[in-house]
Amino acid sequence: MEWTSASEIARLVQNGERSALSITEAALTRIKSLNKTLNAFTDVTAGRARAKAQALDKARSEGQPLGPLAGVPFAVKNLFDVEGLPTRAGSKINRKHKPAGRDATLIERLEAAGAVLVGALNMGEYAYDFTGENVHDGNAHNPHDIAHMTGGSSSGSGGAVAGGLVPLALGSDTNGSIRVPSSFCGIFGLKPTYGRLSRARSFPFVASFDHLGPFARTTKDLALAYDVMQGPDADDAACADRPVEAALPTLNHGIDGLRIAVAGGYFRKGASAETREAMKLVTKALGVTREIEIPEAERARSAAYVITATEGAALHLERLRKQARDFDPAVRDRLIAGALVPAALVNQAQKFRRWYRGEVLKLFGEVDIILAPATPTTAPKIGQQTFVLDGVEMLLRPNIGVYTQPISFIGLPVVAAPIPLSPLPIGVQIIAAPWREDLALRVAEKLEQSGVAVAPKPEF
Repeated sequence: MEWTSASEIARLVQNGERSALSITEAALTRIKSLNKTLNAFTDVTAGRARAKAQALDKARSEGQPLGPLAGVPFAVKNLFDVEGLPTRAGSKINRKHKPAGRDATLIERLEAAGAVLVGALNMGEYAYDFTGENVHDGNAHNPHDIAHMTGGSSSGSGGAVAGGLVPLALGSDTNGSIRVPSSFCGIFGLKPTYGRLSRARSFPFVASFDHLGPFARTTKDLALAYDVMQGPDADDAACADRPVEAALPTLNHGIDGLRIAVAGGYFRKGASAETREAMKLVTKALGVTREIEIPEAERARSAAYVITATEGAALHLERLRKQARDFDPAVRDRLIAGALVPAALVNQAQKFRRWYRGEVLKLFGEVDIILAPATPTTAPKIGQQTFVLDGVEMLLRPNIGVYTQPISFIGLPVVAAPIPLSPLPIGVQIIAAPWREDLALRVAEKLEQSGVAVAPKPEF
């Protein structure tokens, strides 16, 4: 059952062809077998999962209707509150905190739809990471080649879904932490519009950029999970007061009439051969010939760095004063540097952000979808420090998000779609206007049905 889709698992459980408990036991067995290799999970909630599965089976035996994710195992990045577990957020410091007294809103909504939580997942410390390496819990390993990174900071989420441990996982994306693991691990990921999904009871990083969203191996599963998590939430001040706008019913509507363009200029600069090949395959499959330029994208990335550094530093200042030695030194040093950024520079970055958002939104008067690379390279090796970007050897960690930061900077919805190149996959971004996740998912579905965007199975 490890490669069965979430929607198919739910159908089997709803119809009584498989019990929720048997599905759960199979997932727990696979986690036990493979996690020592992939290091995707930091906590396994086996007792809770079995109890939930048994309750679902009992409900079905009594003739009660089951939800659209009945019996589907899922796991969450360990910055989500899970009742009974300390919310690690990838850190040494947080694991000493009291266990959470209530689940995060998105966990509650998935479980209300019948999904079964099986554990919490590895991540980069405090989400300030693009590689998936963690000095406290060990590095997550890419299922397609365990010598390579999963990408971060949602490292365990990428590895768990790509490795067949769970069909669904949740992660967070501040500057690219859903899209980068999706690209490196060869799976689908959705970074929704800023404010679309509740962040209540999750550990923050940069409140003005933070998004939560799902990973899956099919577009349909991504849409299914996304739909059940939608809706206002008074517990998150940034969550929009919008009704559920389901994407699944329109998933197969195709792309006829959609105005699609590929991002040029900055988004072509520095692309590896693999990135260029992925974009070529996607544009050919969709019949896209139009190119559009996102203005000042390079400056947007710089402004995103300034705001990330300063907001992150402000969040952790007290911890830095009292427990600096308990941080990953690389994370600690970036946070300290952020605390030293002049206020005038932050103000300038925020003013630019408002201007840039307005300019990019104008583009959506001309097009419905913009295509762009997700990462400038396939997954580097664990421990790798540099890579070549635009003919120049660059530090790896700060430059993996070169294509993702200008997009999350203004909260646009993006589906990351996997292109199964050999030997390692790579992703593309399908970018839509605010609140039009449905359009991005339709394009992803078209690419999946054409065989261009497919989550490849690793060779275990």
